[in-house]
Amino acid sequence: MKIGLIQASSQKQKNRILEHYLNAAINSDDQLINFGIYPNSNTNLSYVQVSLAIALLINSKSLDFIVTGCTSGQGMMLACNTFPNIQCGYLPTPQDAFLFSHINNGNVVSFPLGLNWGWSGEINFSETMKALFKQPWGEGYPPSQASRKVKNTTEVKELDQLNKKSMTSILPSVGPDLLVPVLKYEPVYNFILQNGKDTELVNLIKKLKHSYFN
Repeated sequence: MKIGLIQASSQKQKNRILEHYLNAAINSDDQLINFGIYPNSNTNLSYVQVSLAIALLINSKSLDFIVTGCTSGQGMMLACNTFPNIQCGYLPTPQDAFLFSHINNGNVVSFPLGLNWGWSGEINFSETMKALFKQPWGEGYPPSQASRKVKNTTEVKELDQLNKKSMTSILPSVGPDLLVPVLKYEPVYNFILQNGKDTELVNLIKKLKHSYFN
């Protein structure tokens, strides 16, 4: 599984800490790609802009899963869930993480990187990531109710698809204040061009960048 890490600029000083503990938590056959925002970066992306970058990474099929966050974690979660094919959970504790991966089986998680982080906050992040990546995913919990939980999760994802336009329909209408900084952020843009499997969306992203910068 290809796993991405990207958080809002407001929490960029924690990026390398997050990378370290994520690498310790994921499975040996998983690959972690760190998109920043890095501690020494001059790039400033709001949590809304990061959520758009996440939507492009997931919908282009460049990645399978993304770990993200902002100061509270809530804003990022809400912003991510406005986009198609995104099921983002808010995971402040290991218990939340275990239930999300085993019941909800989503593809993005948002962690509170400022709220309640405090002294030794990295320990909670580490244990939360370990609980998140404990296999197997998506089999329901508790075992006595597993089949019902899996059925409900499928229904939620189907309703989400019914109620949202495709990313290719949405993207041309996104305002430049939101879109341009994301297109300019090369770690995300270049990765999508090199790894995206949805050629229609990848070509649209290239076209939009060309229209803004040429």
